[in-house]
Amino acid sequence: MGEDLFRPERSKMRSGDPDSLRICILSYRSNPHCGGQGVYVKNLSRALRELGHHVEVVAGPPDPCLDEDIPVHRLPCLDLYNPEALFRIPTLRELTDPVNVWEWLSVCTMGFPEPFTFGLRAYRFLRPRFGRYDVVHDNQSLSYGLWAIMRHVPTVVTIHHPITVDRKLAVQSVRAPWKKLKHMRWYSFVGMQKRASLKFRRIITVSECAKRDISRDFDIPPARFRVVPNGINLDLFRPLPGVEREKDRLIVTNSADMPLKGLHYLLRALAEVARKRPVRLTVIGTPKKNGVVVKLVRELGLRPLITFTGRVSDEELVRQYARAAAAVVPSLYEGFGLPVGEAMACAVPVISTTGGALPEVVGDAGILVPPGDSSALARAVEDLLGDPERAQELGQAGYRRVREYFSWRRAAEKTVEVYREAINDHR
Repeated sequence: MGEDLFRPERSKMRSGDPDSLRICILSYRSNPHCGGQGVYVKNLSRALRELGHHVEVVAGPPDPCLDEDIPVHRLPCLDLYNPEALFRIPTLRELTDPVNVWEWLSVCTMGFPEPFTFGLRAYRFLRPRFGRYDVVHDNQSLSYGLWAIMRHVPTVVTIHHPITVDRKLAVQSVRAPWKKLKHMRWYSFVGMQKRASLKFRRIITVSECAKRDISRDFDIPPARFRVVPNGINLDLFRPLPGVEREKDRLIVTNSADMPLKGLHYLLRALAEVARKRPVRLTVIGTPKKNGVVVKLVRELGLRPLITFTGRVSDEELVRQYARAAAAVVPSLYEGFGLPVGEAMACAVPVISTTGGALPEVVGDAGILVPPGDSSALARAVEDLLGDPERAQELGQAGYRRVREYFSWRRAAEKTVEVYREAINDHR
């Protein structure tokens, strides 16, 4: 976005509401269709804008698909994880940029350089524009580039959950030493994130559990954290009148091979339940070809019972929730757990693990089981599917809980409070 677009908006904003803020949100990878970080940027930016603040987003790939009235500055990069040109060879012209060289070499050696390189590019972009913004809000890149930015503009960071948990589970999920080393190399950016986060006095996280775990793993004093729970898009995720729930039909919104998400435990539970009742599972998404999920489905003979939807629109996702008898969240750990809240907002009864912050979201409005326990998951599924009256009660309880505690407007208001603290600290 150019200067001409920004200046009229800034003038209008300042003359209309002297309390409004000029906010720049940084998001290194903000896929709006998968992963909580993309959903966070999309919905928080919308809610901040509706409170009367001016919001711009500086983003890496893919397109964050924000609303038209929220300017997006897309930083050029190699985008080596683009599925349509995966791990492509950069052009010689691209390699005249040292940041691109670093990105390419890191990927070639099985690293994940995007948080680091995005921070450098963000600083390069913002350096001539520091006067535009009252506050910069980083969405978990935690890059060294933020150190330079925070010297010029009040800066707040969000850490959704400690990435150290992902690294630990990934390493534990494999036996071969070379595979363990491969995971350690991939997560080598964690060291940077731990060091960078120590510099910030205002850190937003999304649950009390995440606060405790990040404070412990990153060695950050608890007083620096502000807990701001995520919201749920209540205009989108809602019950659909006239759509009938299908008996014995489960839904899960995770198709990834990531150990953290625990899908393989749900598949084993499904095989156990299928011996007793005609259960079916709808998986939102597409599993990795020849990955762990595909192999386990084949090994357990579950293919006739499972439907993989591929990528679906938000509206179709809501329809899938409306048809489901129950939603299952088998994650080993979640810093918040958006899929739980989205299912509850659709009045779908929820079976969730107690991994991470999930109990904070579910409360007493769902069934909770230990993470990584296929048998406990199977028993919970059998009990819920066999008791339609209880399922109805839990669905309504979840619906009420989400509407009371988890709106994006409430999240935006609390986030603005943190912005103002950071601005006062900077002064």
